[in-house]
Amino acid sequence: MVLTASAGPENSMRLLALSASFAILMSASAFAGPASDAVEYFYLPPTFEPDPGNRDRFTDPAKGIFEQNDKLNDGGEQIGCIDFVLAIDAQDLDEAEIARTLELTENVSGDTADVVAKFRLFPGQDESRREIHWSLRNIDGKWLIADIASPANNWRLSDFD
Repeated sequence: MVLTASAGPENSMRLLALSASFAILMSASAFAGPASDAVEYFYLPPTFEPDPGNRDRFTDPAKGIFEQNDKLNDGGEQIGCIDFVLAIDAQDLDEAEIARTLELTENVSGDTADVVAKFRLFPGQDESRREIHWSLRNIDGKWLIADIASPANNWRLSDFD
């Protein structure tokens, strides 16, 4: 949309009202941000979700699963249950192909949201297409991830033991 101001108080007032509305909308989205932004963080570039540096991006049950995984790894005798990148449902990837093909769709209902990420891991390989479902909650104005799932491979983070 292009806004131009032509002479006259009516057009000036209209432009001022549109500018104020735009500023309010931008400040509201900067405060909470769309749920998709919380998910996109894990794709551009792909990021290992259980990393303790990412913990503030999660809420339970996901956060609790990561904490249990940490306890298993702390002793060094066992390997936790999370040994792949959940966001891509794999270990191998082509970052450029994920960035090129990533599509995020979100459905927000009050303080909950579902975001579906669709992408391809490798160029020209249709068998590398993925669809990952993210469940989020808006807590204190911030979208936090509560669960991650891969319907195709029949797993859900909250079901990990």
